[in-house]
Amino acid sequence: MATLPASPAAGPAAAAPATPYVARGPHGRTINVRPFFENKARAFWTLQAVGWGGYLLLRSVSSLSNGFRLELIIPVIVEAIVGYCITMLLSACYGYYRHVPRIAGVPLAVATLVVATILYATINAFSFSFLKTGTAGVTVTLVAGSLFLNFVVLAGWSALYVAINFFLVLENQIDEMRALELQASSAQLAMLRYQLNPHFLFNTLNSISTLVLLKQTERANAMLSRLSSFLRYTLANEPTAHVTVAQEVETLKLYLEIEKMRFEDRLRPLFEVDPRAERARLPSLLLQPLVENAIKYAVTPQEEGADISVRVRLAGERVQIAVSDTGPGLHEARISPSLSTGVGLTNIRERLVQAYGPDQKFETRSMPAGGFSVEIEIPYQLEDVNREAA
Repeated sequence: MATLPASPAAGPAAAAPATPYVARGPHGRTINVRPFFENKARAFWTLQAVGWGGYLLLRSVSSLSNGFRLELIIPVIVEAIVGYCITMLLSACYGYYRHVPRIAGVPLAVATLVVATILYATINAFSFSFLKTGTAGVTVTLVAGSLFLNFVVLAGWSALYVAINFFLVLENQIDEMRALELQASSAQLAMLRYQLNPHFLFNTLNSISTLVLLKQTERANAMLSRLSSFLRYTLANEPTAHVTVAQEVETLKLYLEIEKMRFEDRLRPLFEVDPRAERARLPSLLLQPLVENAIKYAVTPQEEGADISVRVRLAGERVQIAVSDTGPGLHEARISPSLSTGVGLTNIRERLVQAYGPDQKFETRSMPAGGFSVEIEIPYQLEDVNREAA
């Protein structure tokens, strides 16, 4: 007898599909699960048929315990059919009451239930009298005898209606909150990512300006060409996109080619990437600020320059990334301000939190003998073609 708050009588919105559920299967594969309430009209008819079918079966078994007699079975069938029809009318009324203020909707629903109970009992009394005696008539005694059972049936049906309706409304609100949280998270990720481009452009254009002032036009032209290639890559990708480790490393190499024009042999990059980790996903341009940080604090202040190492390895189901340099190291007081424009280490930490929540690790370490390293640990996730960069 259970039903749905939005029956076919409630309008076209009753059949609107719900948000599909996604479950994790073996090996991390996603499985789309079609919820029972995805099609509300279908769920309504299913619950109505099962509920009243069960009620008919239960009442029939109870009547047959006194012996199989046709005059006992037919009234039960009529009672189930009438109850089915009355609950259809109730669902339409309750659906309408959902759109009126609660202070008026609750009394209306109670009054409707009382009227439906009296109508149900009257029809049952009339059918019982006609089938048993062969004459149409309704007495107060027959109506009173059916009143309690009919009220319990319709009140139970109404309680299920309200409970399922409350569940669906609560579920919709949760879905809306999750959607809003996802939008806010995506907006924050985009903001953090957009902070990187002006910062990088400032330093690179400043270097190109210096080369032009020194009349080194060929080197300035080469740097502009590589800068355009780097910007083409960053603009082709969505701000919130995840790229593979292999793509991120290629981007770093392109960036270091630009910086090589400035520092030449003073900048000595080294890449050690585990082939098993090349397909792992991470936020795009996550490592570029770390390399830029190393250039600023390790290569620039030393006449001999410094080595900058980027190491990526796979440890079980975790990807471990380390960016280190052989510079003079950073004092704790200089770590907090991050890079000159206020992005850098803090930016990366916030991007990791937005992308992975607590399932990530970000640590900085200044070596006593010189040098500075940043270690990142994220979950191993294979590339997703829907979010992967172009």
